[in-house]
Amino acid sequence: MSRLPNEAVAEDKACRCHRISLRCLPTPPMAVIVRWTAFSHSSLAFFPCPSATACLSLPRRTFSRFTRRLSLATSPPAYRESGDPTSSKVLLKGMEFSELEKWVKSRGFRSGQALMLWKCLYGNNNWAQSCDELAGLNKEFRKMLSENSSLMALSVKDVLTASDGTRKILFTLDDGSVIETVVIPCDRGRTTVCVSSQVGCAMNCQFCYTGRMGLRKHLSTAEIVEQAVFARRLFSSEFGSITNVVFMGMGEPLHNIDNVIKAAAIMVDEQGLQFSPRKVTVSTSGLVPPLKRFLRESTCALAVSLNATTDEVRNWIMPINRKYNLSLLLETLREELLSKHKYKVLFEYVMLAGVNDSMEDAKRLIELVRGIPCKINLISFNPHCGTQFKPTPEEKMIEFRNVLAEAGVVVFLRLSRGDDQMAACGQLGKPGYIQPPLLRVPERFQMAV
Repeated sequence: MSRLPNEAVAEDKACRCHRISLRCLPTPPMAVIVRWTAFSHSSLAFFPCPSATACLSLPRRTFSRFTRRLSLATSPPAYRESGDPTSSKVLLKGMEFSELEKWVKSRGFRSGQALMLWKCLYGNNNWAQSCDELAGLNKEFRKMLSENSSLMALSVKDVLTASDGTRKILFTLDDGSVIETVVIPCDRGRTTVCVSSQVGCAMNCQFCYTGRMGLRKHLSTAEIVEQAVFARRLFSSEFGSITNVVFMGMGEPLHNIDNVIKAAAIMVDEQGLQFSPRKVTVSTSGLVPPLKRFLRESTCALAVSLNATTDEVRNWIMPINRKYNLSLLLETLREELLSKHKYKVLFEYVMLAGVNDSMEDAKRLIELVRGIPCKINLISFNPHCGTQFKPTPEEKMIEFRNVLAEAGVVVFLRLSRGDDQMAACGQLGKPGYIQPPLLRVPERFQMAV
């Protein structure tokens, strides 16, 4: 983390903002981190930088009301695998099997005992959360584990039930942060758990409630994996097997790519949770470099949150597009998928009334995805407190879908699940008093919002 030079900050009276110049910086930053101190409280907000040669503007009022410290993140902050910084215990769910086996052997025990432990954590319908639940392990091994390891990274704060049966689990982390996980049952025998990868999110997508939080921290591998473990432990008896995992909860998964790739690998391990790689889907707003890495290193599925057919609209509703625009994002997918056999990317398209739901948008979308093996989910926008957007009527969503289907595009409608408990797509999290700025609405869309 590097401190922002004083000469990089200048007040722009004409635009009523402070302008942060990034041209003089030797390393392209991933984000500007703004720390505000007001009265006795401090808050952090992370803003993704559009490019290394651009300026990032923040409202002047924000700066005048709060004492600010600015710094640049050239890489995601590193967080300990153990939630308690004073603890020397290792979190078992933060390790892949090869790491767990090596650790067990370093403590003087056999590889076979590592496999038995692995199955206690993830298999045999056990999903152990304490050493007392490690059935079949000998006394000495359990004693060593009790003294040197921790089986839990999360604690359940609350479980909310929506009218359609969707469940939202609120988890508390060791530092007191709260994350949300959603379990979505389906009549066809498929039950999906939607996991979070960060506390908050840095991407500032204008239609997303989580984005109003800013980024507060990355989740560790164990904190991600344990969401899926808890989903099975809490709801397998009620819903049957939890069959699918989607990384579509709080956060931008590829902004926390190291821990996300590792967590996904643990989930698909054949001796562990045994999810099919095709049924573990990692979503991204379009971070191109980690997207390439994910496609090359992971066997799991990829979803790309597209949500617009022009750079003008996507620059507004998804600021990350200012750094990785539609052309770069889609061309990267075309190139990378050439080496993937029978692999389809999922495009997510949240429909916003009067913004991205015209029949011209549908026709442009057909051309944008041409040549990319894909399917498209049309997602109903889920309103939340303070939003400036409205959902597209269902009749118009069907009309939009039909235009795509007639052109041979594989397309599905995804209506809201769990919205009466703020458990639907784009509704997770709890913004604080300090929030990232809402971006200026392009003039031609001002009547729509």
